[in-house]
Amino acid sequence: MGATVSSFWASLPSGADFYPLTPEAWHVVLNSFQYFPLVTTLQWLVSWHPAGKTSLQSSIFNIPGRVAWCAMEIIGPVNLLYNLTRPSPTLPALADLPTINKLVVALYCIHYFNRAIISPFFAAPSMSPIHALVMTMAMGFNWFNSSCIAGWLRGYALPVPGYTTDGTGAGLATSYPVVTDMLPVVGVAVFAIGMVGNIYSERKLFQLRRESAAKQSAKKTDNDAGQTTTKYAKVYVIPPRQGVFRYILYPHYAFEWLEWVGFALAGTAVFPLSPTSASLATRSELVAPPLTLAPWLVPAAWLADWLAVPLPLPGVLFVVNAVANMLPHARWGRKWYVEKFGEKAVAGRGAAVPGCAWM
Repeated sequence: MGATVSSFWASLPSGADFYPLTPEAWHVVLNSFQYFPLVTTLQWLVSWHPAGKTSLQSSIFNIPGRVAWCAMEIIGPVNLLYNLTRPSPTLPALADLPTINKLVVALYCIHYFNRAIISPFFAAPSMSPIHALVMTMAMGFNWFNSSCIAGWLRGYALPVPGYTTDGTGAGLATSYPVVTDMLPVVGVAVFAIGMVGNIYSERKLFQLRRESAAKQSAKKTDNDAGQTTTKYAKVYVIPPRQGVFRYILYPHYAFEWLEWVGFALAGTAVFPLSPTSASLATRSELVAPPLTLAPWLVPAAWLADWLAVPLPLPGVLFVVNAVANMLPHARWGRKWYVEKFGEKAVAGRGAAVPGCAWM
């Protein structure tokens, strides 16, 4: 057993291969991240999530909410831009990438600018402390995710169904039906709709919290008012059954998933890039080892192959892993709403899936 572990460990790329990512390191990251849904099965069984509504009142491992939230969200765009701007003798830098690649980078960074800066520091009335373990796990997720996206946009060719290459790393843009030529345009539109809906839903929740806090503050005596550092701390409300909250309690989750569906669709125009060097040896070095897709990703590969477009594997991973990660949180959040406000207030709404009381 020890020899097997040692052999496996010795076969991994060195630490330097991850900063910035080499094709071999990118393969390891992709291969690992595609099995992330298996990790999230534990989240369906355990409700422990010391952040937000369910944060611990006091813990030596608590980190101020705004700081922790910024740290765990900002790592994604920072890591992405780091990998795309590092000099490479064979691949173009960010400024020289195809327009569609730069557009996909922009979509990702716009989302995370809102998540890491605008939302915690300018939009949220308050943020409960976040446990260091939660912050660390979220940072890990965003590092893996942004690393997958970075290698993809930098132009590494991965021999999996849906990618058309000549086996040496030079991408060959095949001809494909006109309808699929519109997929990137549709993707950008879907991303925009999802982001607007995500921001609107979140801001609506913040507004409801502010209104509830103002009502509670008005009822307090002067002595009571000085007992907390902010009147918004731990003030939570259940959104009324109207608008985007008519059928689900977490529309901001559903809209974020819609964002990443659009992101993946936009990525169907991203092809592996030909290296700047004509050396066959150099070109071969840009091809990661073959990757066996996880079973739940095979349908996406079939669909990409049927449409004759490159499989936007990191974009698909983002959608699948975001849903796998956020859906159990939404489920436990619905249970929290029921315990705090009652089933009548929840009014039969699902967490993030309309008509499904347990999701």
